[in-house]
Amino acid sequence: MSLAEDIREDFPILKKNLIYFDSAATTQKPQSVIDAISNFYANECGTVHRAIYRLSAQATKQYNDVRERVAHFLNAKSCNEVIFTKGTTDSINLVAQCYTQLLSPGDEIIISEMEHHSNIVPWQLLCERTGAILKVIPVNDRAELDLDAYQNLLNPRTKLVAIAHIANSTGTINPIHSIIEKAHANGAKVLIDAAQSTAHIALDVQALDIDYLALSAHKAFGPTGVGVLYGKYDLLEELPPIQGGGDMIDTVTLEKTTYAKPPIRFEAGTPPIAQVIGFGAALDYITNLGLENIYSWEHKLLTHATSELQTIPNLKIIGTAANKSSIISFIIEGVHHLDLATLLDLEGIAIRTGHHCAQPLLHRFGLTGTNRISFAPFNTCEEIDILLMHLRKALTVLL
Repeated sequence: MSLAEDIREDFPILKKNLIYFDSAATTQKPQSVIDAISNFYANECGTVHRAIYRLSAQATKQYNDVRERVAHFLNAKSCNEVIFTKGTTDSINLVAQCYTQLLSPGDEIIISEMEHHSNIVPWQLLCERTGAILKVIPVNDRAELDLDAYQNLLNPRTKLVAIAHIANSTGTINPIHSIIEKAHANGAKVLIDAAQSTAHIALDVQALDIDYLALSAHKAFGPTGVGVLYGKYDLLEELPPIQGGGDMIDTVTLEKTTYAKPPIRFEAGTPPIAQVIGFGAALDYITNLGLENIYSWEHKLLTHATSELQTIPNLKIIGTAANKSSIISFIIEGVHHLDLATLLDLEGIAIRTGHHCAQPLLHRFGLTGTNRISFAPFNTCEEIDILLMHLRKALTVLL
């Protein structure tokens, strides 16, 4: 049996007439994650870090246990390097807001042309606040980073490089080890947007020497509303708090407040307890499947889908990098991406259409939108064949 056949029953939503090819936007949830959240609310609901009664103590233990599991999953040195946030966007914004106090006019930040808007706009806002300068690594015709241009952008004024591990628009897997090495050689720190890699490729923050890393639970079989910012502890200690409230304090008087150590310093207020517990169940699910097994199966799906799509006349794949994850964006000459996705939806096939929050990348290719398919380990080659059948059928109507 294939990996997909082994696990499809784990996902209740797949019992509907649904072929789901939009896992890059959000993943479907296995029953174990749904059960973990429901059980917390039904049987174990209590706040964390604030009381000694049994429900609160149990909730606090579960919450802290997930922090430990995240640290283990990423191979962080300590669970104190794991901050719970609302998601990747929130994590990146947290760093960008903290850096307001660390940058001076003329300092430089480097991003790339392929970034999600969440890894562009926060840095633009930061530059507006501080007078720093935003530099951009261009991409080539295969949607790969121009690494020579990147090397030329690096200089002593570079303070931070913020790069996606995997491009959400094209599936390009960036050589982050080399990117990090080059940045560190110039004294710059590196933030990795791992939203598209968490559930697909193993990440070892120590081996890669990552300074900061942002991820979202909902793209890794977990619930919405929770994510992680990983940071090296000495770097987190240098960052000022950006929100005030309960939990993030040491002492409070009307005259002055002192702040807790990381990570609690950055978790003001009551956290998303149920979501964190659900994320823990999702990490367990990924670990039990094995990231190597997931990558192997999804690579097979990617290869099969790429080959089959190339048989469609006038279809062009956008992003043909040598190293790709399980994401394919494409256009068909003479067909509007929204029309095609609408007809496929009528057949129970869910794909993404639009600019994928990556307008600069699409502008680089002279486009306003594409169709995008992205895979999870529950997808099958048979589903891809059904997609192709209905795609051809749709084209008889649209052309």
